[in-house]
Amino acid sequence: MTNPPPLQWIKSSHSGNGGQCVEWSPSHASATGIVPVRDSKRPNGPVLMVSTNAFAGLISLARSAKP
Repeated sequence: MTNPPPLQWIKSSHSGNGGQCVEWSPSHASATGIVPVRDSKRPNGPVLMVSTNAFAGLISLARSAKP
C-alpha cells in the first residue's frame, strides 16, 4: 500500500463565521476511503476518521437538521 497524501484541510462550505468551523481532507478521502474531520479552532487537536459512507451519513444528518 502506498502512503496517503499529506492532509490538506479545507473548511466546510457550511461553516459559519461564529467559530463553528469543521474541516476535512478530501484528498485523503479520495486516496484512502477514510475521511479525516477536525475542529478548525484546534488544528493540533483530535481528528475524527470515518469511512466515506459514514461521512455521507453525517452530511445527510446535518442537512436534515437545518431550521
